[in-house]
Amino acid sequence: MIRRHGEPVRRDRKYRLRPGVYAILGSGGDVLLTHQAHPIPEFQLPGGGIDPGESRFAALHREVMEETGWRIASPRRLGAFRRFTYMPEYDLWAEKLCHIYLARPVRQIMQPTEAGHTALWTPIEAAIELVGNDGDRAFLQDYAEGF
Repeated sequence: MIRRHGEPVRRDRKYRLRPGVYAILGSGGDVLLTHQAHPIPEFQLPGGGIDPGESRFAALHREVMEETGWRIASPRRLGAFRRFTYMPEYDLWAEKLCHIYLARPVRQIMQPTEAGHTALWTPIEAAIELVGNDGDRAFLQDYAEGF
């Protein structure tokens, strides 16, 4: 069974399944977060939606690159969570199925290309407080405790 985090399911809404991949990228006592400025300012784990026909690994590498400019290596799936939310950028009520990976940051080769995203190395304890959703927070807490 996959854990659910966040708002309760609203019976008056129809949700569309949106699978996505997200990465915990650590270095020393810091993790790499992305800050999304629009439509709602929020700190997040780098990642996002899996395009039709795209594998999870390909999506993970693409999304991390777009949002942070970093290349990653050795992704290892840690688990998943679901959250039901409104996505204003798509005008969509979504059931987000979030697959979380631990990966090694290799090097930054460019600035983020995703509009409105900034990559920030953040001490793990601050990152736990900053992230905007409970699922990211739960996985960061597990990471901080050494899984």
